[in-house]
Amino acid sequence: MTDDVGVITGNLELRTTCSPGGAVAVQVRYAGAEEWYRLGVADVTLHDGRDHQAVHQALLGVLHRPEG
Repeated sequence: MTDDVGVITGNLELRTTCSPGGAVAVQVRYAGAEEWYRLGVADVTLHDGRDHQAVHQALLGVLHRPEG
């Protein structure tokens, strides 16, 4: 469920960004599209920014379920 347009389905791409303070922002878009949609419900704050890749991989698994 995106903050911007609600539910989107289909072939999606995931983007996560991590600020120097550890705040991770999550966005998705239709594969190949220009516009990204925010997934605020998935935003987290990390105690260690080195965990960013692990969070990204976990979210990617959720996005591609049930195959994971």
